[in-house]
Amino acid sequence: MASGSKKAIYAALVGNGLIAITKFFAAGITGSSAMASEGIHSMVDTGNQVLLLHGLRRAKRPADRRFPFGHGKEIYFWSFIVAILIFAVGSGISIYEGIRHIVHPVPVTNPLLNYIVLGLAMVFEGFAWTYALIAFRRQKGSLGYLEAVQRGKDPTLFVVLFEDSAAMLGLIVAAAGIGLGQATGNPYFDGAASVVIGLILGATAIWLAYETKGLLIGESANKAVVDGIRALAVAEREVEQVKEVLTMHMGPDFILLNISVKFRDSAVAADIEIAVRRMEHAIKLSYPEVKRIFIEAEARGA
Repeated sequence: MASGSKKAIYAALVGNGLIAITKFFAAGITGSSAMASEGIHSMVDTGNQVLLLHGLRRAKRPADRRFPFGHGKEIYFWSFIVAILIFAVGSGISIYEGIRHIVHPVPVTNPLLNYIVLGLAMVFEGFAWTYALIAFRRQKGSLGYLEAVQRGKDPTLFVVLFEDSAAMLGLIVAAAGIGLGQATGNPYFDGAASVVIGLILGATAIWLAYETKGLLIGESANKAVVDGIRALAVAEREVEQVKEVLTMHMGPDFILLNISVKFRDSAVAADIEIAVRRMEHAIKLSYPEVKRIFIEAEARGA
């Protein structure tokens, strides 16, 4: 999963870096507001890929005395920071740039250069988007796209996919704004396209922040995993009743489990110790992502 995330991020990093350079070059020559906004968008996306790679690297650090459960949540933190940057920098500057050009419109010169750059950007961005989509499909399995995002525990893949999707949509809007401005001779279309690109980025950022917030706070494992763990515990012959199954994702591949069970009254200490070992083995065998297990025995008569 982590390997797939990294490859998708690297593909997006290379694509966005090349696109940002070409967009700013075209914006400087033609004076297009929409192209400038697209350049800002690609620059922000490039920085975001660097932050995601930084988060993945820090998340791999081993546990220590201060962080006994490791640093897996680093990736959730940096994914949330990426969402904020998209909103504050990408969306904010694009909307500002668009409003400035609407108030003080400047005709776009040499629109052909803009079309060439947008075409190249669609090729580069399309490559990165396709790679991210393939990686996301591999991760989601049989789940629907929306369900996979809501239940997914590795935010890097859907962050990259959302960024690239917003970028593709932004390119279409930029081309439409420049084309309408050229066809009608009205320079306001170029500024309006920049505002629309900013709104697209803002909506993307809000959605990403919403999806990563739960993981950052401490989201439980998916229901299928929780139900499976409960079934394994119930199947243990020394267990009379499973009271609670509490889980928390400490990272995409790290689940912390606390399970409260009531053992049979006839079970002696040696029986309970063996039962605990059997439960831990069965759970880790079925769910390798469960790294730490705490089994709490309910007091008799409780």
